[in-house]
Amino acid sequence: MDTWIIVLIVVAVVVAVALLFLTPRLRERRLEGRREEASELRSDAADQARRAEERETVAEEEAERARRERAEAEERARRADEVDPDVDT
Repeated sequence: MDTWIIVLIVVAVVVAVALLFLTPRLRERRLEGRREEASELRSDAADQARRAEERETVAEEEAERARRERAEAEERARRADEVDPDVDT
């Protein structure tokens, strides 16, 4: 056999072994990056959900306060109608 064919075969074997060794590591590195990204997205989503829930609670409290104020205003208007001699009740 010629020397250059042996060298070519050895180079091909070395490249094949290197690919077999590096491919899983590169894949694992890519997967780990995706896992980290997913973790950050989940954390951001949880933070956003918590903030939304807090705003929803505040909004519900404001709505309840508005209902009480409206009921009080309606009661005062009713009382004013009772007191006003020009309003037929």
